[in-house]
Amino acid sequence: MKYLRVGPAGDERPIVESGGRFYDLSGVTDDITGAFLAAGGAATVDGLPEIDITGKRRGAPIARPGVILCIGQNYAAHAAESGAAPPPVPIMFYKAPNTIVGPDDDVLIPRGSKRTDWEVELGVVIGRTARYLDSPADAAAHIAGYVLSNDVSERDFQLDQSGGQWSKGKSCETFNPLGPWLVTPDEVPGALRLRSWVNSAPRQDSSTADMIFGVDQLIWHLSQFTVLEPGDLINTGTPQGVALSGRFPYLAEGDVVEVEIDGLGRQRSPLRSAA
Repeated sequence: MKYLRVGPAGDERPIVESGGRFYDLSGVTDDITGAFLAAGGAATVDGLPEIDITGKRRGAPIARPGVILCIGQNYAAHAAESGAAPPPVPIMFYKAPNTIVGPDDDVLIPRGSKRTDWEVELGVVIGRTARYLDSPADAAAHIAGYVLSNDVSERDFQLDQSGGQWSKGKSCETFNPLGPWLVTPDEVPGALRLRSWVNSAPRQDSSTADMIFGVDQLIWHLSQFTVLEPGDLINTGTPQGVALSGRFPYLAEGDVVEVEIDGLGRQRSPLRSAA
């Protein structure tokens, strides 16, 4: 199944897609929340009314999560273009939950920004509480689904004004376009192709098979340090091909960033100034 939310920002309606048809979940749940996912989501579409979503705004496919955990330099080639060796253990940082916007919403270039960058990433949404998991083999049972995520970053804030932490450059408003869908694990194949474009020019093109730390290992590892709760989002890292590499210009007002992951959909984010 695929979960999505459609409607004006702040007033989205929960929807489930099955067999190419869309069904209204409003009679089952108020929203695509952690509690809804922890209860198993929609076991069936039987009895649900069909809904036409043509022309409607697509919001992020999950309600605001309790936390967004991000993994840095999880692709060896991206670590190299960042001037770093592949990390021996996962690098974790936080992103503010209020950064999440829909897959077609504007991304705002922050006031004072010098280096706003794009990062296509595989997002993982937690479906069951994960606390001190015994092994990576236990992780799959705690996954509600997968989602396309863009971990937008301001590199000057992240690296030069950080004070030692990356979150300043990650937590600006609109800095996490998400969706269009949350796809349940049974519909997601093993390795996924990730791509990004700026103004239709190719930027990133890689595969999740190149991740240094796989999804199961990340969930197990993170559960040793923090409790992962239903609805939480994990951004699992980006491959090479970002502006930080020095090969491409940083984003400017009027640019359009597109990102895509096989089976998880595509985003189109226009850039405009927050000022």
